[in-house]
Amino acid sequence: MTEKQGSDEGASAGVSMRSAEVVVALFMLALGALVIFDSVRLGWGWGAEGPEAGYFPFYIGAMICVGSLVTLFQVLLGSQSKGHKVFVEWSALRLVLQVLLPAAVYVLGIQLIGIYVASAAYIAVFMVWLGKYGWTRGIIVGVGVSAVTFAMFEIWFQVPLFKGEFNPLSLIGY
Repeated sequence: MTEKQGSDEGASAGVSMRSAEVVVALFMLALGALVIFDSVRLGWGWGAEGPEAGYFPFYIGAMICVGSLVTLFQVLLGSQSKGHKVFVEWSALRLVLQVLLPAAVYVLGIQLIGIYVASAAYIAVFMVWLGKYGWTRGIIVGVGVSAVTFAMFEIWFQVPLFKGEFNPLSLIGY
């Protein structure tokens, strides 16, 4: 999975192009299989009134699977020279993951505690962690942005946003 870039001893290792292509092909294959599975559940044939609900998604999923398999075989049976190229160095991947992983936790937080509280926490943590601000400033800005968003949507526009399974805003009547 890791390769040295060229023959330079000082070059940093990273994820090889070949590994990245295999992972993406397998991910897309799994996604296509999921689409096919759900299309069969919905009905993928042609009914008395025309195509059933899963008819078009079934064929889209099948095309995704075929394309993924073709890509996978090309990568596995193809030239080895392309596989030695570095797709991404570990240092660059680490920077991407510093944003991607907290964003995934944020999405989970929205499901559990709602968009307002999760956003306040997300903004505050990012300000402290990546922005190197103090906790006081991070909390003030995070709560302030969420309070303005809350006032705008809930009070002015009267459009309620998702408050989560454990709705912490129920303590203030929302």
